[in-house]
Amino acid sequence: PTSAQVSAVTQPGRFRYTLDNDVLTTEQRQFYEENGYLVIKKLVSDEDIERFRKEFVRICNKEVNLLGAMIMKDEMLRSQNVQSEKMVNKVQDFQEDEELFRYCSLPQVLRYVECFTGPNIMAMHTMLINKLPDSDKQTFRHPMHQDLYYFPFRPADRIVCSWTAMERADRNNGCLVVLPGTHKESLKPHGYPKWEGIVNKLFHGILDYDENSPRVHVVMEKGDTVFFHPLLIHGSGVNKTSGFRKSISCHFASSECYYIDVKNTVQEDLEKETVEVARSKFNISSVDLKDIWSFRARLVQGARVNL
Repeated sequence: PTSAQVSAVTQPGRFRYTLDNDVLTTEQRQFYEENGYLVIKKLVSDEDIERFRKEFVRICNKEVNLLGAMIMKDEMLRSQNVQSEKMVNKVQDFQEDEELFRYCSLPQVLRYVECFTGPNIMAMHTMLINKLPDSDKQTFRHPMHQDLYYFPFRPADRIVCSWTAMERADRNNGCLVVLPGTHKESLKPHGYPKWEGIVNKLFHGILDYDENSPRVHVVMEKGDTVFFHPLLIHGSGVNKTSGFRKSISCHFASSECYYIDVKNTVQEDLEKETVEVARSKFNISSVDLKDIWSFRARLVQGARVNL
């Protein structure tokens, strides 16, 4: 149980993106309403972060056989026979790893999540990102995108991402970059960016993105956590340092959200690619987007209603 007493009903007129609660101050609610993101300082302890880091290294070293997880390796380093942490840039869908999944059920994280989703909370999409030192190819630049593009469930306002810095994140090592207020806009067409060199699989970006849009670099210290709306346009820059920039994140949704059919929408092409990846990974002939997301989804608080 958390201290946020919320119902999945927003206050008409005043607050649309946050629910009534006794966790966020009025100023914090107004900031999120206006900007689509909110940073909470030192939310996750150094001890927890160290445990997540150790588990990530164990996964990289193949000491853990992680059911259903997608271990994403850098396309540029695949041919160089590079091992372990130096090659893995993302562990996605770690919902079956009890150690990493602890992040999604940390009481101090859920206390804030409930302010956006309500009391019935599903962990939908989990990631530990290991932004590697980048070459001139800029492989690890993540193009500006909206996370809702990847999700076949709605309503968007009852979905929130929790993203925790596992070490200081700044412009040197490729911190998050956000376009404040863009969570009020619609879902835009995405696709692979027309960059030089190789682009990592499923790193889609907004197709008509204006490079001159006003942006904010979200500088964070270890343990700081940013909560943001799935329509907020964001990305991350290049890691110009010699170290790794790690972060751990989870997209949470109210279990009262529902699946939608993405055919004839801007998400249709992504559905085809996601299904193809799942079919080849798990060697199954018949799977659809809802099946994939049902497998990823895991209840962390309250009752499982729809998702």
